[in-house]
Amino acid sequence: MLFLGTIINILTVVVGSLIGLFFHSKLPGRIVKITFQGIGLFTLYIGIVMTMKTQEILILIFSIVIGASLGEWIDLDCYLNRFSNWIKTKIKTNNENFTEGLITSFLLFCIGSMTILGAFEEGTQGKSDLLIAKSVMDGFSSIALASALGIGVLFSILPLMIFQGGLTFIAFLLGNLMPEAVINEMSAAGGLMLIGLGFSILEIKKIKVINMLPSLVVAIILAYIFLT
Repeated sequence: MLFLGTIINILTVVVGSLIGLFFHSKLPGRIVKITFQGIGLFTLYIGIVMTMKTQEILILIFSIVIGASLGEWIDLDCYLNRFSNWIKTKIKTNNENFTEGLITSFLLFCIGSMTILGAFEEGTQGKSDLLIAKSVMDGFSSIALASALGIGVLFSILPLMIFQGGLTFIAFLLGNLMPEAVINEMSAAGGLMLIGLGFSILEIKKIKVINMLPSLVVAIILAYIFLT
């Protein structure tokens, strides 16, 4: 069934977020803070592992530079923040970390090799095994995220549905046209973005990671040109 993996992923994030929200109101601030710092360190680790998948460092460099420039020109971060604030207004929440929770969760759930590989596996072969495994991981991650950041994590299912479901649909249309080398470069660019997210979470340096999303597309184009 097409989109089965994404549907299960959404359900696990919803359940995990609700559990996390239950603990959010009961945990002392220092526990929430150390939990968030742990998430930041884990994000750095995942980002480094993914970045090491690159086969050509110049592709990674140019992907990030060109993609980030395009994203900054379009200002994707601004649009997603507006979308998040619109949701916040509609549900009438006073959670100060709503936007941060939505964006951080979306990036953690979607910018990873399991998302890319799982979506393409489901789209081309009809197999949801990888996305289901990812769903379990995202479910546990959403517990920690929601306990630290609140209800914004729950609403990250909206961009998750669009992004991951969109990847699956693209894979369904294209078939097996994306070589492993291209997927690796796309994952490496995503890994570098996760490192930037880790810096933001740890409050080392605020980076507009959303504006780097076009880097994934640039990485695909450059990998096709130089590695296939």
